[in-house]
Amino acid sequence: MKHEKNEKKITLDENEMPREWYNIIPDLPEPLPVPLHPVTEEPVKPEDLEPIFPKALIKQEMSSERWIKIPEEVRDVYRIWRPTPLIRAERLEKALKTPARIYFKYEGASPPGSHKPNTAVAQAYYNAEEGVERLTTETGAGQWGSALCFACRLFDLRCMVYMVKVSYMQKPYRRVLMETWGGEVVPSPSERTEVGRKILSEDPNNPGSLGIAISEAIEDAVKHEDTKYSLGSVLNHVLMHQTVIGLEAKKQLEIVDEKPDVIVGCVGGGSNFSGLCYPFVREAEKEGIEIIAVEPKACPTLTGGEYRYDYGDTAGLTPLLKMFTLGHTFIPPPIHAGGLRYHGDAPTLCLLVKHGIIKATAVSQIPTFEAGVMFARSEGIVPAPETNHAIRVVIDKAIEAREKGEEKVILFNFSGHGLLDLQAYDDYLHKKLKDT
Repeated sequence: MKHEKNEKKITLDENEMPREWYNIIPDLPEPLPVPLHPVTEEPVKPEDLEPIFPKALIKQEMSSERWIKIPEEVRDVYRIWRPTPLIRAERLEKALKTPARIYFKYEGASPPGSHKPNTAVAQAYYNAEEGVERLTTETGAGQWGSALCFACRLFDLRCMVYMVKVSYMQKPYRRVLMETWGGEVVPSPSERTEVGRKILSEDPNNPGSLGIAISEAIEDAVKHEDTKYSLGSVLNHVLMHQTVIGLEAKKQLEIVDEKPDVIVGCVGGGSNFSGLCYPFVREAEKEGIEIIAVEPKACPTLTGGEYRYDYGDTAGLTPLLKMFTLGHTFIPPPIHAGGLRYHGDAPTLCLLVKHGIIKATAVSQIPTFEAGVMFARSEGIVPAPETNHAIRVVIDKAIEAREKGEEKVILFNFSGHGLLDLQAYDDYLHKKLKDT
């Protein structure tokens, strides 16, 4: 049944939730460059990944099937918060005096408050099915770490989280959330691993990075037989799990007879962005959809990085991936958008950027908080610092539509709420926030 275009909140029934994830691999403009073994630099074989990932996820990572069935056990957990609403940002439109219609997919509806459990639940399920007892991972701002702790609790797994030190200090309530769900959290670099001890011996005040935290989590996993490693972004299977976002959004836009002209998302590794936009990529060129990836100027991977093979972690333990990278030893400035402080990006996303199918832009910290506060004061929801990057460009595109008198339809992913990031807003509101 069609609805009116001015409907504020477009919802789906639980039985309309996707039953399959969308895998973009067969629809890429050229074959994806293969990952290389970190020691031999030969193409990675499935058995090379078995020390850190369960077989089911390795199979998904290397799959060329367009559609992958979502297990019913995973869909049953998804029902706690999915399908998420698609919301028309009418008050923001009025504040901007724009003819553009702005829609956002509200992923802050999940228990951890972000898009991250879409893959955390799937990863915990597949690990539990193969008898794994413990998972290790890294986290920046804590959205991924809290999502994995939530998922591990549901599938009776223990969870060890290496949290980037600067974010560990900035966001103490993320740690509390993880511990509430039974996870163990330490600031990274830590004394728990050889990698961490080496980095601290060279620089005791090292603020940490996602690359360092990944190295620690992988080292921990490899050294314990009952343990595997989980990654919150970048890899093919992770992005694929997130496509429930875009698949739902397509159905919801059809309900109000809308098609997007512009799709926007923030990018750290690429999971929330790809989750929304990948289901639209096949028709993007044909229908003239502009897809924009927004990253911080403090960590400008897509806009300032080099497209080449690089390690996914600082210590060089991961396979080499062909991606835009700032270098695996790069330590980003301590901006509040901790989830966007990663030196590389998803290889599939990088390939689409290389071909110009997806555009990339970078914004600095203070303008993103200006946008976040404007959104909160018009729509009422406080966005995460990462989400503010997308909102900044959404506002800019809406103003552009006003100046040109164009009725654009703008869709963006509200990747997470900012209720555990209020120190960042306090810094901004009291003029303590700095651009880097």
